[in-house]
Order: sequence, then C-alpha cells, then structure tokens
Amino acid sequence: MKESIYTIPLMDAFKANDECPFCFIERNLEQHAINFALGSGASYMEDDVRSQTDKLGFCRHHYKMMFDYGNRLGSALILSTHFKKLNEELSGQIRHFSPAKSSFLKKMKKTSPDTELPRTSIGAWVAENESHCYVCDHIHSNYGRYIDTFFELYVNSPEFSDLFKSSKGFCLHHFAHLVETAENKLNDRQKNEFYPVLFSLMQENMKRLQDEVTWFTEKYDYRNKDKDWGNSRDSVQRCMQKDRGGYPADPVFQSDR
Repeated sequence: MKESIYTIPLMDAFKANDECPFCFIERNLEQHAINFALGSGASYMEDDVRSQTDKLGFCRHHYKMMFDYGNRLGSALILSTHFKKLNEELSGQIRHFSPAKSSFLKKMKKTSPDTELPRTSIGAWVAENESHCYVCDHIHSNYGRYIDTFFELYVNSPEFSDLFKSSKGFCLHHFAHLVETAENKLNDRQKNEFYPVLFSLMQENMKRLQDEVTWFTEKYDYRNKDKDWGNSRDSVQRCMQKDRGGYPADPVFQSDR
C-alpha cells in the first residue's frame, strides 16, 4: 500500500504497545497543535493562524494546556485579538437582545441548563462559540483520516493486520468508532473476519485490566505485601484510559524553551 502522511504515524502508534493506539494518535495531534500555536516557530504571529484562533477560540481543557505550556506572551497575543472579536460580537448580541414573554409554567419548570437547548439568541451565540476550539478542530479534522487509514491498512497491509491482531485493543470511545466505521468501510466477508478479532481483543484486554487493578487493591492486604506487583502498579491510570480514553497520568505538557 502506498504510504501517506497518516500511515507511518498510525503504524508507530500500534508499535507503541499502548492501551489504545488512537489515544496515542490524539495525544500527538493535541500536542502538535499546542506546539504549533505557541511554540518556538511563533505561529501565533502569522495572520492566517491568528485569524483561525480569533474565530475558533479554545475550549476549557485546551486553555488549561495553553496556560501550563508556559508561553504567556504568546497566549496574551492570541487572547488580545480573540477578545477584540468576542467583544464586538457581544456588543452586537446585547444590542439586539429581546427577552421572551414570561409565564407561570416557565417559572415552575426545574432548571437543567446542561440538557436544554438555548432559548435565547445570547444562549445560542455562546453555544456556537463553545462548539469550536482551535486544538479540538485540529484533532477532529485529522482523526477521521486516521480511522479511514486504519481500514485501508487493515485490508491491504499484512504487516499492519498483524500489528492490530497483537495489540491491546482500544479504549471504549475509539472501539465504538471502529465498529461504527467498519459498517461502511468493510464488505460482508471482511466484517466476518474483523469483528471476531476486534471483539476478542477487547474482551481479553478489558479482563486483563480488571485482573491487574484488582491485584493492585489486593496488594494492600498485609498478607500480600511481599508478593510481586506484576503489571498492576500503573493499572489505575490504564483502566481510566481504557474506560474513557486519554492519559490521566501524563505530566503537564510544557514548552521545551
């Protein structure tokens, strides 16, 4: 199969022997985006990059990563023009805001803002802003190509197929993506081969983690204090990753300057 900018990183992710190769990919994409925006290349000084960060902003998680990264001046320059745009939009939203008619039934309704659709123009404006993030959008725009490349390699590369079969499976989040995508990318014969391997990988490795984290708890029994930890020492963070994705034990990602 012809190599692309996606095949080598994907092969590397499977060779890393991680609990989830796609978590590995997403972490690299995330760190690349933070480095690109705030790193030594000073991309935040480029007009096209600044126009994107002004338009998209950043989510709460990636603002925290930017703060921890350490380039305060770079963040300040990004925020200075982003807030200029926000304030212009905010003024327009407030200027055109018109409250809806009140009613007794509305007053009696229990508030649950996290599950309700916006009912005002300002709520809709904030929701639209919160639906985008410069880093998240970078990850999402590349992630789909990696999923597609996974199936291209699975079908056409025996080497990759062997890597997949000997992997530790995936976190549940990315496992679901593979199942959903396989329905469109594979024919019936390929599905009959793919699903049993994928499901076996998931069941075996989920059980492995259950055993490891259970042994972690049992090691705190004084009767087991001299017994070998085995692979259980870091089982807590690996179970967390397998359940929801990500790397809860990762150190803070910082600039190397």
